[in-house]
Amino acid sequence: MSCAKRAIDRDMLPGQEICNKVACLLYLRAMNLRINWDALGVSASVACAIHCAVLPLIATSLPVFGVDIIDNVAFEYGMIFLAFAIGSWSMWHGFKKHHHSLVPMFIFLSGIVFLLLKQVWHQYQLWFLPVAVALIIIAHVMNYRACRVHNHAHSDDCNH
Repeated sequence: MSCAKRAIDRDMLPGQEICNKVACLLYLRAMNLRINWDALGVSASVACAIHCAVLPLIATSLPVFGVDIIDNVAFEYGMIFLAFAIGSWSMWHGFKKHHHSLVPMFIFLSGIVFLLLKQVWHQYQLWFLPVAVALIIIAHVMNYRACRVHNHAHSDDCNH
């Protein structure tokens, strides 16, 4: 018997039935909620690429409003850390639960290294950034596809 049906069958106050139905629907909806970490990682990479492409276009108007985000080291490292945190979780989840291949993780880490190189040698950022973004996106796409192909393909090295 569904939770909505149980809510109707009980003796309730007039407004309580609606509240119980809403609570049941929210509970059932939350049970189906799953985060696609690869999609989130690709989105973060695309957001980073858009940030890097659009920021120079609006750079001339930022000082007028008192905003100093251009070459803001803390912001840049924050974006790199965000990409690293989301991507690492996505790669680890895919490796551990699905495909057991380290290739996407190594490609992803190579992309992060290129992002860090961009920060160290700032004068070469136009060379490092496209490579970094491409490697990160390729790693997420490879991880996503490997997870879909294997779909919990377990081997002797699984511990779950």
